Amino acid sequence: MAVSGKVASFRLPPLPTIGEIIKLYNLRAEKQLSQNFLLDMRLTDKIVRQAGSLRGTHVCEVGPGPGGLTRSVLNAGASEVFVVEKDTRFIPGLQLLAEAAPGKVRIVHGDILTYKMENAFPKHLSKQWEDDPPDIHIIGNLPFSVATPLIVKWLKSISNRAGPFAYGRTRLTLTFQQEVAERLSASTGSRQRSRLSIMAQYLCNVRSCFTIPGRAFVPKPKVDVGVVHFTPLVVPKINQPFEVVEKVVKNVFQFRRKYCRRGIEMLFPEARRLELAEQMLRRADVDPTLRPTELSIPHFSSLSDAYSELCAEHPGLLDYEFRDELSQKRKSKSTHHSKSHVNVEGENKR
Repeated sequence: MAVSGKVASFRLPPLPTIGEIIKLYNLRAEKQLSQNFLLDMRLTDKIVRQAGSLRGTHVCEVGPGPGGLTRSVLNAGASEVFVVEKDTRFIPGLQLLAEAAPGKVRIVHGDILTYKMENAFPKHLSKQWEDDPPDIHIIGNLPFSVATPLIVKWLKSISNRAGPFAYGRTRLTLTFQQEVAERLSASTGSRQRSRLSIMAQYLCNVRSCFTIPGRAFVPKPKVDVGVVHFTPLVVPKINQPFEVVEKVVKNVFQFRRKYCRRGIEMLFPEARRLELAEQMLRRADVDPTLRPTELSIPHFSSLSDAYSELCAEHPGLLDYEFRDELSQKRKSKSTHHSKSHVNVEGENKR
């Protein structure tokens, strides 16, 4: 009997369920690591489907935990699953899975935030940036505490074509706290529009896939979870270094309820703040009374270009941080106050 083309060529042999693995190895989700286990294989299969066809691909899974999502990736036909797990308690259960899928599971005990991924995959998988994405995927049910710093790190790597993106436009399918998932995909003018919306969307095609109710996890988190898929763009929508874009976006959104002019002013030293902010807005042709959430990516592109021009004209401007200037002023005031106090005491003694 012929096997249907839709059926993966590899299926895992019968194994203990994820619930049984958790009991077998006495695994408990650590609250301080914001761990939540997903036991329903229908949901892990659904996450994996958002990545597209995995037949014959190489997958890096972040934080596999007891291995539920890993099983779904293997059953989807991946050639190899490379798992990065920080928590040693999960390694024995993952080794059991590796034995059930000989040559298909590679386990790395490490922290994904510091792990170097430039050499994680075979070199022959590399593609030119302009080509279709390589047969490499990153998939993960991320702990909430790691998810935001990790996606920001990877967005920077996309901009620099480094890390897992040294192989080309590697795709990502990841879980986030629902609010973060909404921010990542939020459109111009929406309530959830944020710094993350701009940073993700200027570099990637971002697709919000579906929501997993909190009750599906063990232990149940207080929030629902969103699955988001990222495909890096061939040409970023803003043609400036990541650091320039990040600084402009971060400053604008720190006063999200004010006019955008307020955040832009903080890019400049106090002595020339109003003058340079006005120049930047004029060069970018952006209405200073727009709120941050109302600014589109083309707006941010124009603002980043204008800021870059001003940085070229004023050496040292890119390194300026208004908080450093504020801190310096407070120190000066404190020192002046202390000296005044000493002088007064001296006068009184006379």
